[in-house]
Amino acid sequence: MAHGVCVITEFRGGAFRRVSLEVASEGRRLADALGEPLTAIALGDGVAAAAAALGQYGVEKVYAVDQPRLKDYLAETYVPAVAEILQTLQPKVVLAAASVDGKDLSARLAARLGAGLAQDCTELKIEGGALQAKRPVYAGKDLAWYAWADGAFPQMASCRPNVMDCLMPDSSKQAAVETPAVTLPAETRTRVVSVEAAAGKVDLAEAQIIVSGGRGMKGPEHFAIIEELAQILGGAVGASRAAVDAGWRPHADQVGQTGKVVTPTLYIACGISGAIQHLAGMGSSKFIVAVNKDPDAPIFSKADYGVVEDLFQFVPAFIEEVKKLKAAC
Repeated sequence: MAHGVCVITEFRGGAFRRVSLEVASEGRRLADALGEPLTAIALGDGVAAAAAALGQYGVEKVYAVDQPRLKDYLAETYVPAVAEILQTLQPKVVLAAASVDGKDLSARLAARLGAGLAQDCTELKIEGGALQAKRPVYAGKDLAWYAWADGAFPQMASCRPNVMDCLMPDSSKQAAVETPAVTLPAETRTRVVSVEAAAGKVDLAEAQIIVSGGRGMKGPEHFAIIEELAQILGGAVGASRAAVDAGWRPHADQVGQTGKVVTPTLYIACGISGAIQHLAGMGSSKFIVAVNKDPDAPIFSKADYGVVEDLFQFVPAFIEEVKKLKAAC
């Protein structure tokens, strides 16, 4: 019989990603609503030593599979390992991160387990002892609630980064850690050759502050002021599809329906008109500031604060004001 909530974590570079802590926190809230336990599955190289710390976010027990082959995410190794554990646990609810890897893994798991899956959720709740999930539809134009058929378990959902509130860690709590023996394929058809991570760059998906530039930047050389503002604010640099297609920024910086979906606390859009594809990628930001000299730009309909001004006049002046404020602190 299905019982409990299980979260699937992401362990990268010797630490759990922040989104995994958010998912664990949400899992704790759902488990409390159900009156059932919260467990976690953690895969990676060296993950067993770090697994107990998930207890600080409400996880009671962690099933850690610690192998060098699991250092990087690969569907051919991760899916069978996680599926094997889930089939043993038989949880009622399974949560994962709606990250690039998390979406791929959860979709494959749902297909293998014959489970229903709601991707990229922005809110979860328990009603009548069952999970209900809210997620954007129609390129973010609307929000829809989803429910699972009676008796259909596990009920699976992936959580959008920076949306679920992360619990304050309780350092007095530690999770029990079990290292189950799982069967990994002897050989895989694919392998990770290398991982190229930009040194010092904040991950867009997890950034609390994002400063993005669009076609109004007029060229790649002008992104220097965007980079300076992002650095001063401790944020990341984003770009619209138009800027990426023009070759001004790498695709990794693209925010939008065909780029990355982000949910920062603060999103500053500079020289971005606000096409629906871009709005779909950043519309869930908590606070949106738009800087555009066109007062009729669609971005203003989504913005909490709008600045109708030439960005090349406003942004440098804004940078100077931020420097003054930081110097005074």
